[in-house]
Amino acid sequence: MLQSKFWQGFFAIGPIAMLFLGMIAYFVFLILIFNNLDALDNDSGNYSASLILGNVGAFILFILVAICVSLGSLVFYIVHAANNPNLRENNMLLVWILLFIFANGIGQLIYWIIEIINKRTSGA
Repeated sequence: MLQSKFWQGFFAIGPIAMLFLGMIAYFVFLILIFNNLDALDNDSGNYSASLILGNVGAFILFILVAICVSLGSLVFYIVHAANNPNLRENNMLLVWILLFIFANGIGQLIYWIIEIINKRTSGA
């Protein structure tokens, strides 16, 4: 699985894609809430939870999926870097792991471009 081009690309692009999709989902969520403000202006006092909260359940589910993709990407690329023989010669393994942890998402994308795509095109 570590050498699969699909999984390497998925875990490199997945967290960034989930960030952008999450921002879009957040704005859609806000629009749905603001569209319900007219119904809340009525003085009836009977407000349903779905009227006030909109689709918060779907938004929370999306956030949980994004967290799972991000953690999966982190674990995948830490294991990939630990098994990379090019990084064992110097301190680059520690640098990459710290980059994965502190720049989650961007670090995996940079590693994928530099260490996998560039090495694949120049070495193979």
